[in-house]
Amino acid sequence: MSQHIRDALDKLDAAIAADPQKARAKHAGATAALAGGLKFTVTGPHGEKLETDMAKGVGGEASGPSPGWALRAALASCTGTVIALRAAKLGLVLDRLEVNVDSDGDLRGMIGSDDTVSAALTGLRMRVAIDAKNASRGELEELVRWADAHSPVACTLRAAMPVSVSVG
Repeated sequence: MSQHIRDALDKLDAAIAADPQKARAKHAGATAALAGGLKFTVTGPHGEKLETDMAKGVGGEASGPSPGWALRAALASCTGTVIALRAAKLGLVLDRLEVNVDSDGDLRGMIGSDDTVSAALTGLRMRVAIDAKNASRGELEELVRWADAHSPVACTLRAAMPVSVSVG
């Protein structure tokens, strides 16, 4: 499988080298529609679907993951994907790869009980469990650090860019 990934990356690298504009992408949107209570159905243009809900303590039904969990899941899976991509490019065969992301937060910001408290997730922590027979611990640590620096979700979260909002 890693050879298939490496071949795909080599082909993509060659296409981008020949025409750097091919590296530019506009990513598909996600549309969240209220399904009732605090439950949302999030869909994408190619049949993607995710259902979120909130915990019972804030009035949800806990019928699905919260949006904050989906963000942590995105960070974990994106970074894991970049680790796997880079490992394939380097010829490393991963025996185990698990990425765990957790965070802290203060509900007062989200529910508006204290406007001096941010609704932001804080203290994002990512732990990576990784093993490969053909790599040293140092090589694996370098791989994880490289992937963390190249994970689109991690980079986006660190950039803290403004989000434009329009109401229509």
